[in-house]
Amino acid sequence: MMYTWKHPALAAALVAGLAAPAAAQSNAALLKELKALRERVDQLERKLRDQESRTGSAPAAAAPAAPMVVAPAAPPTTAPDTPSGMTAEQQQEFNRVVVKTEALEDAREASGFKGLKISGYMDPTYIYNHLQDRAGFQFLNRVDDDGYNYDNSYFGAAVLDLQKETDSNTRWRLTLAPNRGVGAVFDGTSIVHEASVSVPLGNLQTRFIAGQLPDWSGYEYLQPTLNKLITHNLLFDFTLPTAYTGAGMEITRGKWITKWMVANMNASKRSSGNKSPVLAYRVDYSRGEFKGFGFAGVHGKAANFSENVVDDQGEVVPQRDSVLHLFEFDAYFIRGDWTVQGQASIGTQRRAAITPDPDTGALRNAHWWGLSGLAAYKITPRFETIARLDYLHNKRHGGGLLGYTAADDRNGIGPAPDGDPERGANRYALSLGASYLFNLNTTLKAEYRLDRANLPVFLDVDDGGYKKTNHLLGASVLVSF
Repeated sequence: MMYTWKHPALAAALVAGLAAPAAAQSNAALLKELKALRERVDQLERKLRDQESRTGSAPAAAAPAAPMVVAPAAPPTTAPDTPSGMTAEQQQEFNRVVVKTEALEDAREASGFKGLKISGYMDPTYIYNHLQDRAGFQFLNRVDDDGYNYDNSYFGAAVLDLQKETDSNTRWRLTLAPNRGVGAVFDGTSIVHEASVSVPLGNLQTRFIAGQLPDWSGYEYLQPTLNKLITHNLLFDFTLPTAYTGAGMEITRGKWITKWMVANMNASKRSSGNKSPVLAYRVDYSRGEFKGFGFAGVHGKAANFSENVVDDQGEVVPQRDSVLHLFEFDAYFIRGDWTVQGQASIGTQRRAAITPDPDTGALRNAHWWGLSGLAAYKITPRFETIARLDYLHNKRHGGGLLGYTAADDRNGIGPAPDGDPERGANRYALSLGASYLFNLNTTLKAEYRLDRANLPVFLDVDDGGYKKTNHLLGASVLVSF
């Protein structure tokens, strides 16, 4: 007899059945039934292996023999085998597994679980800031309470990320980050960190993208699951955009990935009198398995927050969006226990310098450039040490950075009080940290950070004086799934 069924089919059906949606798997009764079915299938497989071991592999078709007369056989004492090699009872039980599996797959698809990925993280964080005279936990604190600062950026968050890919390969993403996402930074109340779609045009390597996307510049990522330290570098905090709201393309060709958008920068809606968007782009190249580089830029008009122009009643005259040019280059080398990353940035914004012209009072352009480098080494597969060094040159016209058009004595931006208003402070930052992978979902982080400027621009809230140096300590517990 020739077998037309082999026992791997049982295993395949069982695997498909166990791939049911999370909603179905939570049903204890169904799990119990599936476990019993799996044990029964294992029994059937063992029985088939025993039968094959006794008879050898399935026999090949025999050569035709001479006709012979055979007496009628006696009625069988057991149920005959089905064409698949199983008894009728075994075939019926196998069919139940198949039907149940198909029903579970249909239920998953009907419920919208097919192609759906749910992930997230939380990172309660402890911060000590010497000159700010404060220490304590930061978790889900509102950005609009005291603004965006280097000691209060995106850490201390609880984030839920929903991603869906349809049968047509369209991708949909919604990331929620109450109080700690990019939406909270530029909007003040939005819990939406990212809301984007990606639609293939002709092939999977050419995609239309649209929605609200976090900025993609630099070597550091926003989310702590991809950021080695707790805080971010100076270029990330003070020279890069927050997010884009618009539409564009993502094109992959070999080792090159290009993304661009025509968008509002740091705004979900343009204000009255402002009509010009920005062009934002990023290009990445992977040179082999361990290294690569990328560059990104933004050109167009962005919000100008200068308050240096007042009317006859002493009221601040709001400024229209002004021309902005940003460009950065970054590269990485990751191999074995070593990670090395670096970035160089340059930028300028029209009429956004901190100090206006001393003779005419006219607004002047802000200019800046900076460097950042990071090195990390894994002492063990779980324990990693990290060092990062940043420099930000911001001297001209009293200084002025992206979104920072006035002196800021918490972040160390602008001229020194009672100093030369034409001379802005240049900033440095050194961070030393360590991370420990406690388990696959939990990472413990610690960081010491030294911030310094060439001018006394850090306010000591304890005595009201100004210092050139500040110290920060941080620790966090990052749990992701």
